[in-house]
Parts: sequence; structure tokens; C-alpha cells
Amino acid sequence: MSKFWSPFVNELVPYIPGEQPKLAKLVKLNTNENPYGPSPKALAAMQGELNDNLRLYPDPNADRLKQTIADYHGVRPSQVFVGNGSDEVLAHAFHALFQHEGRPLLFPDVTYSFYPVYCGLYRVAFEAVPLDEQFQIRIEDYTKPNAGIIFPNPNAPTGCLLPLEAIERLLKANPDSVVLVDEAYVDFGGETAISLVNRYPNLLVAQTLSKSRSLAGLRVGFAVGHEDLIEALERVKNSFNSYPLDRVAQAGAIAAFEDEAYFQQTCQAVIASREKLVGELRGMGFEVLPSAANFIFARHPRHDAAELAAGLREEGVIVRHFKQARIAQFLRISIGTEEQNQALLDALRPRI
Repeated sequence: MSKFWSPFVNELVPYIPGEQPKLAKLVKLNTNENPYGPSPKALAAMQGELNDNLRLYPDPNADRLKQTIADYHGVRPSQVFVGNGSDEVLAHAFHALFQHEGRPLLFPDVTYSFYPVYCGLYRVAFEAVPLDEQFQIRIEDYTKPNAGIIFPNPNAPTGCLLPLEAIERLLKANPDSVVLVDEAYVDFGGETAISLVNRYPNLLVAQTLSKSRSLAGLRVGFAVGHEDLIEALERVKNSFNSYPLDRVAQAGAIAAFEDEAYFQQTCQAVIASREKLVGELRGMGFEVLPSAANFIFARHPRHDAAELAAGLREEGVIVRHFKQARIAQFLRISIGTEEQNQALLDALRPRI
């Protein structure tokens, strides 16, 4: 606390990201990074940008990248917004679309923990809506007056997926509110809601290249929606940082979208590893929620989750444990390579 701070800074509770350990030789299954590297074509494209042109500003509108994303998803470039990772895209959406006095933003009680942080930063009133006993969203709970609705799909940290038909019911029930579907993990088993944006002007879909495109270190995210929603995001962005994506990021992102074969290959490898790991853990007595993400959410009826996480760490395996009361007995485990997953199982067996 400092006398030089703006008063509201005292009230902020910043987001705490997953640990990025500095120790070598750890099996790192705590931050949902892709176990496979980026597309070789993306790496080559980024290396090609390391030249004298770095003295020049990048395209502030990222027009080639927007065109690439638009072509990939069958929309118009004017329906695409890009930013530094989906977190920045979400931040602009909170600022541009959810500041409506007298009505709360609605999101699940167990969800991405950045949402309440953004609400604190942008003074957005919110209501955390309880998931059901199976950690699923109930559409009927989201029909009350609201300033907007946001949720990840698949949800984080549960991995549970809301079907596309349920999202459509949610949109129909809230025609006067923006519904933001945060699809950071959708490529690992879900169906994107981007197919609905031309039918529902209140739908905004956010995605990232950090997970399924293996580019977490590059920081590229985007949103797709009606032109009116995109214009609001652009207005905020251009009042904040008119050059959000550098030359290297734009080149790498474009090439990643163009390498469909590599994208499909790595996604399928993660899905196959996930299903195998789920089977192994259930065989050890774990309850594992159904996951459509590159992670699983699991608990054991006879073992404390915090103690399991600590024991795994002693063996050099890092997983994510949340202290939130409702999920305190769960571990979120990112899907690793076959070797990493086996290391997890080997470290768990003596403790179960």
C-alpha cells in the first residue's frame, strides 16, 4: 500500500497464475500447456520475421491474421478481434461490454478465476451462479436480469462441456445481454459456438492459440462475433494499446492456422492421452469428471487432494490444487506426453 496509489488499487485482488517452477527436470502438469511443440511451419514463419523489419511497427490492425482467422471459421474479417492472448481479449470485453449499472454479470461459481479479478478492475458487479452437483451449468439459472454472461466451454477447472444446443438456448433466453463463450480448450473435444455468431448478435466467442496451437509463449488470442461487438472491443483496444500484436506473433499465428494437419495430429494425440489417463486413474479409485479439455479434474475418496499434490511435488510432478471450498478435494491435471503421464501414475500409485 502506498500513498501514491489510486484509491481503488487497494481493493484489487490480482489473479494468481499457475506456478512456473524454475527447477529443472520437473514433470509440469499444472498450467494446461500443450505437451507438443508449435507447428514447424509456425516456427519457420516466426524465424523469418527476425530481420531488420523489427525496427518498424507491426500492422496495428493485424489484417492478414484477421483474414486468416475469418477464412478458417467462415466469417468476415470485420467479425474478428485479436489481442495478446485471450486474457487481454477478455479484459477488453469486460471493459467494453459488461459495465452496466444495476445489473450483475453472471458466471459459474466454479470457473476461471480471472473473471472476478476483471470485475474488480473494471467495477463490474457480478453474481457467481452455482453449478449443479455434477458441476454442470443449468441454463435455467441464467434467465434472471443481467449485464451479461460469461463462461468457459469446456469449463475450467472442471473440463465439463456445455453442448452447442444448450448455448443456443442460453442465447435465446438472453437476447438483450452479451453472452461470451470462452473457448480456450474447445479444440480438445468440443464444438465451437462460432457457427452461431451470424444468428445471434449478442454472442461473442473468445479463443486462444496458447493451448491447441501450442503457442502459450507467443500470446495470441482472438474473438469472433457481430461487427457491433467487435467495434466495441476495437474502440477500447485503440484507447489502450493500438499495437498489441508484434510482427513475430502475427506471422507465427498465421502459419499455425495454415498448418491444419499438424494441429489435428497434436489435438488427437492429447485427446488419446487424456482418455488413457482417465482410465488409469479411475482404475486407481479416482473420480474423474468428464473432460473435453487438455486437462482432467479428479479426486480420490480416501486421500486428501492437498496432501496428494504435496506428495507428487516431492517426486518432481507438479499438478494444480485449488483451495476453493467446493473443489478443495480435486486436482487439476494437465495432459502431458505419454512419458509425463506415466511419471504421474508412477508417483501416485505408492500413495493410493
